[in-house]
Amino acid sequence: MVLKNKDSFLDRFIERVDSIDANSLQAYILHLSREKGFFETIFNAVEEGILVVDRNLKIRYHNQAAKDLLGLPEDISKTHLSQFLQNIDWARILKQDADEWTRMSRQEIEIMYPEHRHVQFYLVPHDEDSSFATVILRDVTESRQRTMQELETETSNYVSMLAGEVAHEIGNPLNSLYLNLQLLNRMFKPDKEPDLEESREMLKVCSDEVKRLDNIINQFLHAIRPGESAMLDLDIKDVIIDTLTFMQSEIETKGISVECIWPDILPKIYGDVAQLKQAFFNVLRNAVQAMPQGGDIAVNASYDDEYVILEFTDTGHGISADKLKLMFDPFKSFKKGGTGLGMIIIERVMRVHGAEMSVNTKEGEGTAIVIKFPRPGKRIRVLNA
Repeated sequence: MVLKNKDSFLDRFIERVDSIDANSLQAYILHLSREKGFFETIFNAVEEGILVVDRNLKIRYHNQAAKDLLGLPEDISKTHLSQFLQNIDWARILKQDADEWTRMSRQEIEIMYPEHRHVQFYLVPHDEDSSFATVILRDVTESRQRTMQELETETSNYVSMLAGEVAHEIGNPLNSLYLNLQLLNRMFKPDKEPDLEESREMLKVCSDEVKRLDNIINQFLHAIRPGESAMLDLDIKDVIIDTLTFMQSEIETKGISVECIWPDILPKIYGDVAQLKQAFFNVLRNAVQAMPQGGDIAVNASYDDEYVILEFTDTGHGISADKLKLMFDPFKSFKKGGTGLGMIIIERVMRVHGAEMSVNTKEGEGTAIVIKFPRPGKRIRVLNA
């Protein structure tokens, strides 16, 4: 498997082949053969499917797990990964803009051959050679087929953990409220003239803490109690505009500009307005918090024969590879004061709407969340939670 750039050991070795004597050459080849066998043994032992592809999606390497998951043929010389993973937006990833190819991607997909499976798909670019990328496939089928008893037990534990986390998070704003109310009470004693400016500041602090408490409780309730969905035909543009209007003050305070790009006429989707507002709020809030010094958010809407497609792009700090795989786990928040519930709520809402979601990111350059809603007339398949 030759994937290194021009400065790699193998390239330097090939350049010097002519100057190496026959005995030394044989020893080098034997050494390389043993190393190749060693690494192949390791890669074939792991449960995740691992593939290396070039910019044309031609498969240059695969381990045994990838072969079993995708049913790859023995001869892969003319095989392209897009033949086996058709639910990926390859057109976007492979477009001419090099930045798209070099972004890490995460998505959960469903494959039907050689067996019906649910797979988590990761695309990780190579730092040393941008013409190649590694694809990691994790089979999550078994986790979707657990018994109801296991799910009930896990749900009970999950709610208990969430309750403990919420109790801890509520403590700070409650303490702040208590202290400021005590100070206000002392300032308004009959024998003392209150400082109105200082009183206003304390009242503002109390108001902000109440909003913070409300946000924590709402996040908790949305995470554990989805409620009944009120599905109806709606214009997704109206939902986004309402969400941005609600967040206008916060966005302007952070010095962030927002650009919405969509066609004059966008097909309606079938959805729950309240749930979608909550999901979009979390997507946009994450983008705002990723740009503490200001930046740009772009909201693009488009459609094809099957989907209405939304793309939320920010110019924030991006997500590293180790954080990307944990971002949908509860309590895994990478920002100060976060509860780790935001992405869980987003993913749950998307499942209810039968929507597909992918995350494309590059550390230091920003993140794009792409959501594909099925158009009316295309059967909505509500995904399991």
